[in-house]
Amino acid sequence: MSDTIIQEARNIRERHAASLGYDLDRIYIDLKARQEKHAAEGWAIVPPPANPPPEPNLALRRARFARR
Repeated sequence: MSDTIIQEARNIRERHAASLGYDLDRIYIDLKARQEKHAAEGWAIVPPPANPPPEPNLALRRARFARR
């Protein structure tokens, strides 16, 4: 992705948070309401993965490359 796309997404997120006073509870409620509205309109809501990928073990990576 280009930096402009990432910056645009961050700007949208910032404006949304600012419009709700940076209150995490209000942001969560608003996002859930939007999700329910879109689901009612027939949008496909993709659930999160049941088993997220494991975190990489960075200690092993550091030890492996430390000998070089």
